[in-house]
Formats: sequence, structure tokens, C-alpha cells
Amino acid sequence: MTEPTELDATAQADLVRRGEASPAELVDAAIARIEAADAQLSAVIRDRFDAARAEAAGTLPDGPFRGVPLLLKDMGAHMAGEETAYGLGPLQQAGIRWRRDSHLATLFRAAGFVVLGRTNVPELGTTVTTEPAAHVPARNPWDPTRSTGGSSGGSAAAVAAGYVPVAHASDGGGSIRIPAAECGLVGLKPSRARVSQGPDVGEGWAGATIDGVVTRTVRDTAAVLDLIGRPMPGDPYAAPPLPRLLLEEVGAPVGPLRVGLVASPLDERYLDDPECRAAVARAGRLLEDLGCAVEEASPAALFEDDFSRHFNATIAADTARTLADMERVVGRDIADDELEPRNAYYRLTGNRMTAPEYLTARAWLGAWSRRMASFWTPAEDGGEGFDLLVTPTVGAPPPELGWFTAAGPREEGRRISAFIPWTAQFNVTGQPAVSLPLHTTDAGLPVGVQLVAGAGREDLLVRVAAALEEAAPWAGRRPAVASGGRA
Repeated sequence: MTEPTELDATAQADLVRRGEASPAELVDAAIARIEAADAQLSAVIRDRFDAARAEAAGTLPDGPFRGVPLLLKDMGAHMAGEETAYGLGPLQQAGIRWRRDSHLATLFRAAGFVVLGRTNVPELGTTVTTEPAAHVPARNPWDPTRSTGGSSGGSAAAVAAGYVPVAHASDGGGSIRIPAAECGLVGLKPSRARVSQGPDVGEGWAGATIDGVVTRTVRDTAAVLDLIGRPMPGDPYAAPPLPRLLLEEVGAPVGPLRVGLVASPLDERYLDDPECRAAVARAGRLLEDLGCAVEEASPAALFEDDFSRHFNATIAADTARTLADMERVVGRDIADDELEPRNAYYRLTGNRMTAPEYLTARAWLGAWSRRMASFWTPAEDGGEGFDLLVTPTVGAPPPELGWFTAAGPREEGRRISAFIPWTAQFNVTGQPAVSLPLHTTDAGLPVGVQLVAGAGREDLLVRVAAALEEAAPWAGRRPAVASGGRA
């Protein structure tokens, strides 16, 4: 019999429904996998194993994922009476417990998931590798000397290693898609406001942040997003409604689509690895086999020079505000030397920024987003008429741990920017984007391909992603390290 931890969440839930496994058995199997492997990978930084076992043995909500184990990122998705420390040493040391469940945590639990603990994150989620000063680095199950990506790196490592089939993730500049690409997973960033951040957060990073999950299969991503993509009263805005459940898009015909494909940023500031170009080329061939019209094309505004400056201004302002909130929570000032240099700099910049300067950045990004949107706008409405954009997810395969910070704080920022030419733009536009594990290097490292649809079109992304998964299956691949599966 296949080990439960080798199955996706849909299959694990089916075992419970058919009486072939109990929630307690699924939870025990997941805990055993974590205890056997996580000393090497450091994906899980805080467990709640006793509580999870008690919940699994009790009466769980009769949701579609009853009894399936889940890990939450140590950022957001608060649970009443439990810690969430955001990778921040002072908050972790204070042992602050949150007063109430977030809307997202409530939805996860109503679906029947059993939460096993929290996963490793970089400090405040402001970088693309999970190497926080407050913890040891998370390590990639495909090669433990390499990064898992960030900021949902612990979650991605946990799913890739087979601890759980689904883990909570969130994305402000690529933090679902980057770890998915580096760990060989499906990572879909939903449309802006598809998943509520309430009640404690209305919007983060000027509307760029959003929650979701990382999984091994498209059907799991679709089914979970159907459950958590529900607004909360008082949200500042809402995502466009979907025509039907996303799970119903899995296996649906793709239909004739116009696809723009771009494999190189054509800018020396950004990494341009041949493995990433090869991944995009393969994706283009697969899409042509599915009947799509594929051509080399991308939005003219994709690499406009002022984008990073204005987006970083919103991050700096939000970081300054967040750290002020954290100081109120812990009841004291947080000194610069208690922060990683990147976040100390963001706080300094944010505190020096005037309100007009912040609003100027937001206004520029709003106008830029309209220029970007023309690529997906139908020709009859004056746009270019593309359905999808295909890019690499990141600029290179997973780098070695320490690469981002090895040359000092100033070089760290340059390397972060160089590594992510493709992701942050779609946080700002609010469009849905998914990373799929369509390529592997000769050294066995995963390489992700990103598909971007028009605003609100997760249905199209899921439909195409499922067809690509069927054409080039990836779910059976497992890392040799920790998974007990096939390299």
C-alpha cells in the first residue's frame, strides 16, 4: 500500500472518506516524516503535534479535507492562543500569542485540515531565500546546500519532502511562486483580494500581498483555493467572481489560446540562466501541442526602469509601519541591530518618506499597471489580445545557501533584484500567476515556469496548468533527501 505521505491532499482525504485511513493515522504519518527528516531540512520551526493529535482523534469539521495534515507559514494565518513570529527575533523571544483566528485560519480548519505547526520564513518576508537570522536556514530537499526560495521557503521544503501535501504560503513579490519553482511544486498566486487577509490586515504592500498554498498537484491547488477564496465582510475590495469552481477546470478543454512567451529579460541587471530559457522553450512546445498559438511576445511595460524604485518605496513604508506595530506588541523599541540590515534599511527609508512621496509611488504603479493590462486586453477593446504570458519563474536554478548575503548588505539587494526579473510585477498588477515544475536540470534541481493570466482569471490558469500536468507529469518525482521517494 502506498504510504499516505506519498499521496496528494485529495487522495489522502479520499482515504478518510472511504474509511481506509483515519485522521489520526494521517497526522501520525506526517509527524513521523517531520521527526525523521527535519533536523536536516529545518522547514518546521514550531510544532503543535500534541494539539494536532488531539484534534485528529476528536470531532473534526466535515469538510472536504477532513483529517489531512497542513502546515502554516510563520507569517499570517494567525490562530488564537498560538504564536506567529514573522521570522522576527524580538517577536519570537516575546512569545506573543495572537488573540483571535484569522479568516484564513478559520477557513483552513473548516475544510477539515489539521494544523501541525509553523514553517520557516525569512525575517518579515522581505527576501527571496529562507535564511533568517532568528533561525537556521531552511534547506532544499533536492539539494540541502541550496536555498528553498522565500518567503514561503519552509512551506515549500515541507511539501517537497512529503511532510504534508499542502502548506500555507503567501506572496508579496513572488513568495509563493519562487519557493514552488525552487522545490518542484505548484505555486499559484491568486488574484488580488481573492483570499482575505482579515480581520487584522486590509491590504499589505499597497495591495501586493496575497495568501495561498503550495502543493504537488494542480487539483489540490484548485480545490484548496475554492475553499479559502472567500471574502470577509469589510475587505477593502473584492476579486472578480469566478464562473465556476476551480476544481471543475481540472480536465476541462484548454481551447485555442494566444500565448506570449518570453525566456530572457534582455537586461544585464537580471540573471538569464540557460536552464530557465530551456524550461520556457519546453513549455512553449507543450502549449503548441495543446493547440495554443504561441509567439515570442511580452508586455512593453514589463521592465520599465522606475518599477523597482516605486515598488520598493511601498515595501519600505509598509515595513516601517509593521515594525512600529511589532514594537507595540512586544512593548519596547526594536533596535536596528536586532533586525537584518535589509529590514533596518527599509524601516529607515519608510520613516523618512513623506505622505506625498508614498502616494506618488502608488500613483505611478497604478498608471504602470494599466500599461501592463493592455497585453491581456482583447483587441476589440484596443489591447494586444493575449490570453497568457509564459516566463521563467526566477532567473536561475536554486542558488547555494548564503549566496544572497555573501557580499554584504548592498550587494544583497542587487542579487535579490537580479534573481527575480519576473514575479513582483504581477503582485502590483494583482493578476493571478502560477509556477509549474516543468523542467529539471542535469543536476536534478527543479526549474519552474510561470504562467500569467488576465485579472481574475485563475480559472484559465488552472485549466492550462492541469493540461500541462497531464502532458508532462511531475507529481511522481520526489527528492532523494528526506522523502523516501524517487530522485
